[in-house]
Amino acid sequence: MAEAIVLLSGGLDSSTVLALAKERGFDVVALTFDYGQKHKRELNSSRKMARHFKAKEHIIVPLSLGELLRSSLTRGSMSIPENRTEEEISSGVPSTYVPSRNIIFLSIAASIAESRGAEAIFIATNSVDFSGYPDCTAEFLSAFQMTLDIGTKAGREGRGIRVEAPILTKSKADIVREAIRLKVPMEDTWSCYKGGVKACGKCDSCLLRLRGFSEAGIRDPLEYEGRK
Repeated sequence: MAEAIVLLSGGLDSSTVLALAKERGFDVVALTFDYGQKHKRELNSSRKMARHFKAKEHIIVPLSLGELLRSSLTRGSMSIPENRTEEEISSGVPSTYVPSRNIIFLSIAASIAESRGAEAIFIATNSVDFSGYPDCTAEFLSAFQMTLDIGTKAGREGRGIRVEAPILTKSKADIVREAIRLKVPMEDTWSCYKGGVKACGKCDSCLLRLRGFSEAGIRDPLEYEGRK
């Protein structure tokens, strides 16, 4: 069975992509990064998802990047934006952008994939309902694919590692529907940028997720602060 590396944060999107990789017949290796984010909730969710979908292996890579990166997801001195409008979310790049995060993650994933002989890397980038991150676009993925094709031994030998982004052009509502079809335990996923007992319901990630569930006509099973 062909092997694939799946970047797994523990959120709704990456958990759905993990399930899609399994559905496509890959023997999946889940890859999660502990890169210095402010909380560990998503790491716990990634463990649950890897177990639920019976990943062949779950690798958690520690990266002490924290305060080195200028992002409100990693720096304690920076506040995570709240209650932004749809127009605000869809314009500009917010402080939650982690500089070059997907470049770093995909590079490490590619090294592991080439070392193991894996055929593909699955990533849950989305360019429809997202916060405008430049490393979540089709142009970026195309450029990174070219880098792998010409900058790795596997690529030079004609057996390049494919970068798969199966939800790139899906709306959040479509992702919710896919998650339901694939029986993703959505109550165990974590999308919130904060690490409270309940999701905040105010950060961009929460707002996009809640909008997706609403448009899909389904109640999000995750608990949110202030929601009954």
